[in-house]
Amino acid sequence: MSSTLDRILTGIRAGLPALAARREELEAAAGRRPAPPDFREALRRPKVAVIAELKRKSPSAGLIAPRLDPVERGQRYAGAGAAALSVLTEEAHFGGSLADLEAVRSAVAVPLLRKDFIIHELQVVEARAAGASAVLLIVRALTPPELRALVDATHRWGMHALIEAHDRREVAAALAAGATIVGVNSRDLGDFSINLGAAWKLVRELPGDVVAVAESGMRDVAAVRAAAEAGADAVLVGTALSAADDPGALLTSMAEIPRHGR
Repeated sequence: MSSTLDRILTGIRAGLPALAARREELEAAAGRRPAPPDFREALRRPKVAVIAELKRKSPSAGLIAPRLDPVERGQRYAGAGAAALSVLTEEAHFGGSLADLEAVRSAVAVPLLRKDFIIHELQVVEARAAGASAVLLIVRALTPPELRALVDATHRWGMHALIEAHDRREVAAALAAGATIVGVNSRDLGDFSINLGAAWKLVRELPGDVVAVAESGMRDVAAVRAAAEAGADAVLVGTALSAADDPGALLTSMAEIPRHGR
């Protein structure tokens, strides 16, 4: 596990007692929310589904779009053909917040993924209360029992889990936990290197009834086309869109790539 990931998870754990103190409040707020748009269904389409990410910065890329307005950008992405939006809610390393998620939920109709470091059920409840349709679960950050418990929690709260894996062992763990959406991350969280070739091999091996999402390295239309040829149903695009001079045009081009299937 990378030192960066260790530090992030340490910070997340430090915030859990405060979250636990708000359990009743969060569960009540989540219970009042109407059913969110179906994240998995949104990713099943004839063309590659683009999950467009609202991203200000990251440990690997540094500052990308520090002044990004989540509502303006979310509306632009939705209008340009995004199947769903990924909203970063981790603040220290990614510059995100739950307030971003709530603001975007009020402004767009497409499903929202809460992208954060989810290690406790109450973070799932918190995501549901903010309007998310899905949460990201990272295999490398969780034990198998923790992963299974969090998948079950997403189902109980009427949501989906995008389970992120980087190698065969992690893909096997995701499938064993009941994954129906697997994100194959070409970036190694240990050293931040990207290996698209290895990622494509993993995508090709995923069962046909699992939604395959290609993550990281989706810099341009050519990369999305390569993901589609490998059998990806969807791609998650963050840095390329956040840094683009015309993110709407780039997204529209990416969303026009036909899906090949597996």
